[in-house]
Amino acid sequence: MTFTKAARLALLLAIPGLVLTGCGRKGDLDRPGAATSINTKAPAGTAEPKETIEDRPFLLDPLL
Repeated sequence: MTFTKAARLALLLAIPGLVLTGCGRKGDLDRPGAATSINTKAPAGTAEPKETIEDRPFLLDPLL
């Protein structure tokens, strides 16, 4: 196998991986193991209600 064929194959295999890396769920950033999310907008000791996000099915959900 020549270098150009190997480079094309590597590129062909890398593209789906890069595309699937962008798949995810949008939401607040939480610390690992934290029960509540970090919110700097609300003063300490008060809880700000979270917006509910509609759970829409995704094509790859059965794989997870």
